[in-house]
Parts: sequence; structure tokens; C-alpha cells
Amino acid sequence: MTYTDDELALLATTPQLIGSAVASAGSSGLIGTGKELFATASSMMKGTKTFPSNSLLKQLVPDTAGNRQQAMDQLKKFRDWGLAHVKQKGVDSAEKVSALAIEDCKAVAALLAAKATPQEAKEYRQWAFSVAENVANAASEGGFLGFGGERVSDPEKQLIAKIRSALGDGATAA
Repeated sequence: MTYTDDELALLATTPQLIGSAVASAGSSGLIGTGKELFATASSMMKGTKTFPSNSLLKQLVPDTAGNRQQAMDQLKKFRDWGLAHVKQKGVDSAEKVSALAIEDCKAVAALLAAKATPQEAKEYRQWAFSVAENVANAASEGGFLGFGGERVSDPEKQLIAKIRSALGDGATAA
């Protein structure tokens, strides 16, 4: 199926927005936030490794082993679209990041229902949802210098449940 540039950008940036929302829902401190940001990036890049035959994910996750310049250009295009999207929506707080992530998950679910094959849609949902789970598990919340605290905070659990619901059927980690 053919997607517009805006549709591809929405599909590509939603997992990153999910990661940002989950990271901002907890209180994991500077070190924990760094771990969560790394978890977002690494989870996103695993999409084509986890689902190597998914043609949709191949369009969204740049092949860094291939043409590096083309991969960097694609990443920059998606990043710029995502930043403009966040700015246009007036996102300036953790609550607004979460609300936009849920809104975008719903838009993605509708887009997948309209254009993706059932297998592509299921794998996309699993990939996007894995970002939420990996970020939530990347650092403890409420501890001191990364020690103590709980692995996944109640606000993170609540947000993850909303993300799962917004993404629809099949939104569980692979």
C-alpha cells in the first residue's frame, strides 16, 4: 500500500512520541531519563530486526547498513515533521505529550485499519508498543541515583494501558 509523506511521518514518529510520553510519565531522574531515551531509540531501531519481512516498517526504520546518507536524510525528515507536529499542537508539558501520544496512536490505528495488511498492522502495533514497555522498564522510578524505587510507576502503567487501548488489537510486545 502507498502512504503519503505525512502518513509515513505519523507512523514513523508515533513510537518516538510514545517513548517520550512514557519517559515523562515517570520520575526516574537524570540517569534514568538517559536510559529511557536510549531505550526509545534502540527499541525503534529493532523494528526491522524483529519483523524483517514487514514492508511498512522497512519504510519507517532507516537501513543504516545500506546508504548511510539516505538513512540520515530520512531520519532528519521524520524528526523535522515530528518537531513541527509537536509545535503545531502546542505541546509544552508532560501531560500534553501523553495526550498527543494517545491521539496519534488512535490516528495510527485508523490509518493501519485503512491501509495496512492485517499482519503489517499487528507487527507495527507490537513494535510501537514495545517502545512503551522498554522505556518503562529502562529505569527505576522514585529511587536515588538509580537505586531503589519501583521498576514501572503507577503513572507509567496507566499511560501504557491508554497507549495499548489507543493502538488497538495486537498491541502487545513481541
